[in-house]
Amino acid sequence: MRRTQARLQDITAGKNLESRAKKAGPDRNPAAPTRIMVMEIPTPTGPMLAGATDKGLCLLEFVESESPEAQLAAIEKTFRARIKPGPGPHLEATLKQLEEYFSGRRKTFDLSLDMRGTPFQQDAWQALLAIPYGRTVSYAEQARSMGRPSAVRAVANANAANPVSIIVPCHRVIGSNGTLTGYGGGLWRKKYLLELEERNSD
Repeated sequence: MRRTQARLQDITAGKNLESRAKKAGPDRNPAAPTRIMVMEIPTPTGPMLAGATDKGLCLLEFVESESPEAQLAAIEKTFRARIKPGPGPHLEATLKQLEEYFSGRRKTFDLSLDMRGTPFQQDAWQALLAIPYGRTVSYAEQARSMGRPSAVRAVANANAANPVSIIVPCHRVIGSNGTLTGYGGGLWRKKYLLELEERNSD
């Protein structure tokens, strides 16, 4: 855990980004956006790696279960972009709103998002955004809300690919029997987030 945090701090401080850019080679599409700003965001459940393009937030993940390098490599490939140390307006807004969320003062987020995925993944992520604060649904209920009642497993896979944790609340999806299942940040974090929202629900 300490080694992971040290790597994250190096990355968000700008260390090793120049060598990463050289390895990546020239931009494949110079006309496309080429910059993703990244920064570390502290939370009560551990540090998160946040990234944003000029259009909006594209990454918000806990760093304990996966190395920051792997997370950054994934968004570099998806966006064909270069990583730059933040902050920036989208990241500053994310930091502020997450602080309010964890203090129980914010129940909805007002952030621009720039999430890339297949049409099915996009539909699944939109369905996640429709789940109210303090509520949970099952994977089957989410699939039905998308008009795809037989696609429960595909919905679970799409949720697992969600690159923007908490803001796009995949933690609000649970098993049909009420058990906590399938959260990349760890089930203890899922439990923490759901209990936080339950305490602060109207």
